[in-house]
Amino acid sequence: QVQLVESGGGLVQPGGSLRLSCTGSGRTFSTYTMGWFRRAPGKEREYVSSIGQSGGNSNYADSVKGRFTISRDNAKNTLYLQMNNLRPEDTAVYYCGAYPTGRLFIASSWNYWGQGTQVTVSS
Repeated sequence: QVQLVESGGGLVQPGGSLRLSCTGSGRTFSTYTMGWFRRAPGKEREYVSSIGQSGGNSNYADSVKGRFTISRDNAKNTLYLQMNNLRPEDTAVYYCGAYPTGRLFIASSWNYWGQGTQVTVSS
């Protein structure tokens, strides 16, 4: 089992950047595929990106491809999401997830979640 804590959210202007972090407890962090989801007001939780255990096999939703970069540092038990050229439609609560046992793009496939961090993109 792993406990996840996100940080790094905040208010940013359109075109700006933020880096989210997700720190996991326990010795099993490096054995899990990790990912990011987000939930905008009035919408379902949606897939953003995921990354394999050793840092390869990264995938992105079309809406963030070319603007967001996922990475991880297993020595620090930390997952990152670098978000550049942010848009108002990126406004959402961002969640870190671990250990998917089904399709990566479906939230219900993921077994562990953080509490979320708010990202607001507004001028």
